[in-house]
Amino acid sequence: MDEAVAEYIRRTVLKIPRDEIKTMLEKWGFLSETQLQTINFHQIKDNISQDVVQLCEENSADIKQAAVLDIIYNNIYPNKRVWSVYQMNKTEEDTELFDLTDFKKKFKRRLRSALKNVTINFREYEDNAIWIRIAWGTPYTKPNQYKSSYVVYHSQTPYVFISASVLKSNLPLLCQALVVASNYHDICEMDLRSHSLNSLKDIVFKRYSQNFQTYYPRPVQEKNVAPASADLRIVQENRNEKERIQRVNREVFGDGPQPKLEFAQYKLETMFKSDPKMDVLDKKEPFRCLVKFSSPHLLESLKSLALAGMADAPLSPLLTCIPQKARNYFKIREKKGLFPGSFVSP
Repeated sequence: MDEAVAEYIRRTVLKIPRDEIKTMLEKWGFLSETQLQTINFHQIKDNISQDVVQLCEENSADIKQAAVLDIIYNNIYPNKRVWSVYQMNKTEEDTELFDLTDFKKKFKRRLRSALKNVTINFREYEDNAIWIRIAWGTPYTKPNQYKSSYVVYHSQTPYVFISASVLKSNLPLLCQALVVASNYHDICEMDLRSHSLNSLKDIVFKRYSQNFQTYYPRPVQEKNVAPASADLRIVQENRNEKERIQRVNREVFGDGPQPKLEFAQYKLETMFKSDPKMDVLDKKEPFRCLVKFSSPHLLESLKSLALAGMADAPLSPLLTCIPQKARNYFKIREKKGLFPGSFVSP
């Protein structure tokens, strides 16, 4: 077995939590059950990794088998990467049957016609998701297995989730190979990124419930209250207000958990209004600004603002419609010729 392959397997095993190494090796299926029984999984991880490498040497493992183990790890821990969403478009409305063998063949042929030094691995999962791992090289260097790109493509949808490598110059080649292999016409980035792959899927596949704002906050009515009952009335009003906020949050955000997004960015564009006598602007140019929001769990943070007394309920639709705005990106751009707000979640 090549030394580079042995080192790559060793490092991959070291990334896995010790309590899960045995389970992940069983899913890998490269080592037999008898071989796995010879490994002491209670020793330190470095010794476990050395034992795994020794067994892989007995089986003459190559980079293809090592890459499969890496795919399994990334499938179980997708949050270790930053994922971007892309949408592919067809010029024809006819739906064609998806052929996985044909897809793999076209993808490899297209990518290797542009770059020979590249390794490509596929793995299919039960939810119609095809995981693709690409390790990139250059015309003069071998593929760097530690800077691989990942693609998750659901064959029954036009959506592709890509975790790109450091070399951004490879991204156009990857997108072109996806379009050709899947028989689409073009591909566009949706300005939607996150560490949470499942949250991105929830948004584009509409797998979570979020209601829409159809009401407005009611003004507080002032009443003359007798001093003796003032404290009780304040307690009751606070209780009623808390219940109202909880009801509003439930109606706006829904009952289920929110997709885990970390960053939202709006590019706002509006016309600057001023008194003509002041002559502030010689030309009528739009006023542009960039507004950013960040949080370890953005939507849940927005949901808690009103309960924490930091914002009025309901929140502005600009904040509560973030996932819906991301899904409607292409529809808005097509109708208006521009997209007034972008959404990003690294």
